[in-house]
Amino acid sequence: QVQLMESGGGLVQAGGSLRLSCAASGGPFRIYAMGWFRQAPGKEREFVAALPWSVVSTYYTDSVKGRFTISRDRSKNTGYLQMNSLKSEDSAVYYCAVKTRTSGSAVWSIPTSYDHWGQGTQVTVSS
Repeated sequence: QVQLMESGGGLVQAGGSLRLSCAASGGPFRIYAMGWFRQAPGKEREFVAALPWSVVSTYYTDSVKGRFTISRDRSKNTGYLQMNSLKSEDSAVYYCAVKTRTSGSAVWSIPTSYDHWGQGTQVTVSS
């Protein structure tokens, strides 16, 4: 069973930075893509960023473009979300997810495209 361990969340002032990590373990498995989503209180889970594991392509929701950067270290089965110029509206629980099956959707912005999810890490941006 694939397990995802997120870390790096916390409290930061507006304009600050945080780096989230998501380490995948268990298996055997192969990661085809990793995505980051977030959910604020009273809101639906929303797509933040995604990264196919074997090609150099990245996807971002418009509100984080130019501020967030998704990356991965394939040797460690770990993904990262570097968040700069944070705003209060970025406050949410952030979840990482991975696609490990060849079947299913490859639309990276929808949650159902992913097979495994982390437990979430809280990001709070104070204004």
